[in-house]
Amino acid sequence: MLAVNEYKTHNHVKFLVNYHFVWIPKRRKRVLVGGVATRLRQVFAELAVEKEWDILALEVAPDHIHLFVSVKPTDTPHLVVKAFKGRSSYILRKEFPDLKKLPSLWTNSYFISTAGNVCSEVIKKYIEDPHHG
Repeated sequence: MLAVNEYKTHNHVKFLVNYHFVWIPKRRKRVLVGGVATRLRQVFAELAVEKEWDILALEVAPDHIHLFVSVKPTDTPHLVVKAFKGRSSYILRKEFPDLKKLPSLWTNSYFISTAGNVCSEVIKKYIEDPHHG
């Protein structure tokens, strides 16, 4: 994992763009367990590599996701969360047919917060603390 406050360079731009996302499965069902949770982490990791994003912290709870990710300045928050939710929904619903009982895997809503150097470490510690939720 990339250091939380490490600046990156791309096409004449030096940047640090970190987003903290939180979202839930449809009807807040506790479906993100066992093999589903394991596969979800793999899907996220593969997508991050493909898009050249760095996952700084990830918590997969049974009924919600915390994702702290560093992206390029050209990647808008809406498209970042759409990529994670869309890819994971498609793959997980195909590989775990029980998830098709839900009308969709994820709700349309999500929480987002931006983070710079100062609060990034705090967010990372919060996500990695197993006693926060």
